[in-house]
Amino acid sequence: MTDLPALRRLLKSRPDRCDGAVILDYDARLIRRKRLLTAEGRGFLVDLAEVTNLDAWWGFELEDGTVLEIVPADEVLVEVTGDLPRLAWHIGNRHTPCQIESHRLLIRHDHVIEAMLAQLGARLRPLTGPFTPEGGAYGLGRTMGHDHGASHKHGHDHDHSHGYSHSHDHSHDHSHDHDHSHDHSHDHDHHDHHDHHHHSHGPAV
Repeated sequence: MTDLPALRRLLKSRPDRCDGAVILDYDARLIRRKRLLTAEGRGFLVDLAEVTNLDAWWGFELEDGTVLEIVPADEVLVEVTGDLPRLAWHIGNRHTPCQIESHRLLIRHDHVIEAMLAQLGARLRPLTGPFTPEGGAYGLGRTMGHDHGASHKHGHDHDHSHGYSHSHDHSHDHSHDHDHSHDHSHDHDHHDHHDHHHHSHGPAV
């Protein structure tokens, strides 16, 4: 099947007509450059200037004027009910994407988070449906879930310009193995006396 032309622009709202749909799960809706497929199986190239959260957009307009709606795919989710403010706080404290509704919370299946919520008294029910969680800070970007048991050693070459809302609240005891005691034995006499531990600067006048 012949590919469609490349993306011209993203659309904020539904135009007068719609020519098809692109069904994407939560992870796939964070994109910079990728070949996507319509629901009918026709491909087209998306090449954006930066990593973009498509949850903020209605759809695509291609170079030939074709208009395609972005549709969230069904995913394996867990419905969370109970003391919603308290449960939402604990979910957010673990940087877990969460869809917040008036009577329930929705998260993706995660046995570690589910076990924690059960201990907090939550009622959990598995289901399948589209996942459209809250965005990052000020409703923009993405809340990025942390790998469970990760040591958070930020020696990785992360280019944090992804628009991801990495709200890491650096109170995680980040053991960077840097030995932050910084033994600043600089020999303040500058005469190579090597008597670093006493720093005899002369009598106070």
